[in-house]
Amino acid sequence: MKTFMGVLSLALLLLAAAPLALAHDGVETLCLVTDLGRVNDGTFNQFAHEGATGAADEYDLEYKFIETQAETDYEANIQTCIDEGFEVIVTVGFLIADSTWAAAEANDDVYFLGVDQFVLDGPPNYVGIQFREDQSGFLAGVLAAQVAGSVGSDTIAGVYGIDIPPVKKFRNGFEQGARYINPDINLLGVYIDNFVAPDRGASAAEQFIGEGASVIFGAGGPTGTGGILAAAQQEIYVIGVDQDEWVTSFGGGETPGSEYIISSAMKRVDQGVYDMVAALAEADMGAFPGGGVYLMDVTLNGVGLAEQHEADIDEAFFDVVAEVTQLMIDGEVSTGVDVISGDLMEDMMEDASQEEDED
Repeated sequence: MKTFMGVLSLALLLLAAAPLALAHDGVETLCLVTDLGRVNDGTFNQFAHEGATGAADEYDLEYKFIETQAETDYEANIQTCIDEGFEVIVTVGFLIADSTWAAAEANDDVYFLGVDQFVLDGPPNYVGIQFREDQSGFLAGVLAAQVAGSVGSDTIAGVYGIDIPPVKKFRNGFEQGARYINPDINLLGVYIDNFVAPDRGASAAEQFIGEGASVIFGAGGPTGTGGILAAAQQEIYVIGVDQDEWVTSFGGGETPGSEYIISSAMKRVDQGVYDMVAALAEADMGAFPGGGVYLMDVTLNGVGLAEQHEADIDEAFFDVVAEVTQLMIDGEVSTGVDVISGDLMEDMMEDASQEEDED
């Protein structure tokens, strides 16, 4: 694993350093295709749209977005952008990656930016925008375990979407962060095979509340949001995902239960999209890692926790989060999560197995 990760890191660095020799003039048009959901869904579709909108405004680009209604629409939606002559196409989500890769290979005069998509030795006009969800999940777990302890609880839970790598990174990071604070904490969680099923998210949260969960993390688009909305309205502390859900899903404090959202595990999709579109608009091809990954992590402020709002919890808990964040930046704390698959790394699983044997 260590050898593989070393080779991968070197490959990513080489790709990032290699200028893309496709264009000499800045692009002028931009099209975005969402994953299932809408550009105002309060999660990563909205964040990607905001990043694209910001870049379009800054560089006076023609901008269009298409909201995907079903997975079977991915290819057709991308093709619509191509047929209408857009120079840059942003596609959102892991599930649309295969369609994006195929379109990039077939259209070498168009640039493709894939949010939550892993690209290695890919077409030179295609960049995957990746995030260390495991890091923001870890910090959310650090916060959740402290809050649980403050109310005399040893149980926290997570409502997750489809078990694809970004979601697994959130979950495993969250659970590792909670164990960092309390090695004996009781962790509950479930993957739900639909990102747009808030009713199922709410049902899962209800079950976890019945099992004693004092903090619930929702990481699964509208499904996860459905879970934390339901829990917060029952006066259970919750943590959102992707954006600051106190602002979005809880209406900036207007939605019932807003005083129970303690933070959100942020991934700066908006910044990642903005950065890559800006590189193309400025024709700065040295900043465009064609055929590879643009990785947003804690060192780039690409992931982290949203600020505290109205939740009545000890501010010192966020001081601990800040300390752990710095330790991550310094390389002294690792999440123990594979940055590609989202699974726990082999040595971490061996450690856990040894602890069980000792018990």
